[in-house]
Amino acid sequence: MSTHVEVLVVGAGISGVGAGARLRAAGVRDFLIVEAAGDFGGTWRANTYPGCQCDVPSRLYSYSFAPNPRWTRVYAHQPEILAYVRRVADTYGLREHTRFGVRVTEARWQPGPARWLVRTDAGEFTARFLIAGAGPWNEPLVPDVPGLDRFPGEVFHSARWNHAYDLRGKRVAVLGTGASAVQFVPRIVPDVARLHLFQRTAQWVLPKPDHHVPRAERWAMGHVPGARAAVAALEYRVMEALGHGFRRPGLMRGVQAVARAHLRATVRDPALRRKLTPDYTIGCKRILFSNHYYPALTRPQVEVHAAAVRAVDGSTVRGADGSCAEVDAIILGTGFHILDTPLAGLVRDGTGRTLADHWQGSPEAYLGTVVAGFPNAFLLLGPGLGTGHSSAFAILEAQLDLVLGAITAARQQSWAAIEVREEVQSVYNARLQAALAGTVYNSGGCRSYYLDANGRNSFSWPWSTGRLRSEVGRFDARDFVLTDDTGVRDGTRRGSSPTLPQEHQLP
Repeated sequence: MSTHVEVLVVGAGISGVGAGARLRAAGVRDFLIVEAAGDFGGTWRANTYPGCQCDVPSRLYSYSFAPNPRWTRVYAHQPEILAYVRRVADTYGLREHTRFGVRVTEARWQPGPARWLVRTDAGEFTARFLIAGAGPWNEPLVPDVPGLDRFPGEVFHSARWNHAYDLRGKRVAVLGTGASAVQFVPRIVPDVARLHLFQRTAQWVLPKPDHHVPRAERWAMGHVPGARAAVAALEYRVMEALGHGFRRPGLMRGVQAVARAHLRATVRDPALRRKLTPDYTIGCKRILFSNHYYPALTRPQVEVHAAAVRAVDGSTVRGADGSCAEVDAIILGTGFHILDTPLAGLVRDGTGRTLADHWQGSPEAYLGTVVAGFPNAFLLLGPGLGTGHSSAFAILEAQLDLVLGAITAARQQSWAAIEVREEVQSVYNARLQAALAGTVYNSGGCRSYYLDANGRNSFSWPWSTGRLRSEVGRFDARDFVLTDDTGVRDGTRRGSSPTLPQEHQLP
């Protein structure tokens, strides 16, 4: 016996909470959020490593319909962000719409009844619409290192931090030097006896303009009309200026000079500085921000190995350059399954083919949100929407405008199914890839997680955040094949954009 709802949302992180809030505001009450974990929060629930912090200004890293004037830092730490997400969920009454401890094992479109059949470890659900909000920072990436599974000491990923393991006095190997490692390494260095940092690729690191927000400033953000919006607008312009450089790599020379000066000022040892100097244009890989990472690497108990790990032999970690380290613990700062997300292997079309089967290693969607062959289904924070400078909330909210526009139109027009036209998706993605060719993401001389298994950039958005909001955040029925409740598919591009109810606009 299955449970039927009009809308099923998978995941209760920032995407799922945002979707739930917007559904309620649009007057949709028959929806359910399913979440494998025990509470809201998503990546901010899972990542509890020391020093976990946002690298986007806090005022931009929030829902526009739920501004938070109480951020205590310019760049909020994990506990504060998690508390904010949960507070929004409770404000919009989402607990009554959420089932925790429910893991999706398969979601399959059923053409006959025009609904989704979703199998979970807690039973079956059917839904008219499916919103996939698991996100790309969901499944930790554990590298395939020979011998790692036989290491006799402690091994854990930064996204599954083992707080019960005492690092004091231990010899520790850290694999990876990305956004997580740049935050936790400075926090654990004072405690460990020895830290071996294995760096496959050097990263550009900029100083972080972070500070505690005084109580008076927080009061002003909440009580002085326009104060919070003015500061957020200034921060937005600064971030967009950086994004402009990403689209015109020649402009990144100035930013790269700042990063190089930051490295020179904090790392005096020429040999170590050479190890930490990247050989690609800044922005080609995700830019890191830290005031503490470089100083931590200069401490006497730290050794930087400018090489990937080749193998683990007993308690010895061996680098590809022949270096080795005897350690008691290994911490993996190796990121996530960004473009090969496990959800792609679970969502099936009406013939049984998965998203992964359709993509063949190169994820693509129309406006990063809908995929041909998968009616009534929406991906949040999907392919081709990532930027190196703007907030995930800005991307998410544009998508939610599209999703709610589609659902509202389907309800008003009695459409049983809406499916993006294959030719529309193909033309859009050809345009996207052509625009990416000249960006620093593609031409900066590095190999990043932006590039998929086929060497194609399936992650990045090549234009401004303003364009993302206007282009992604609009549902146009002409881009879709529409099936009415009698099963007749309309191939004449009929239909119009929906008239949204007044409550669709959140306070």
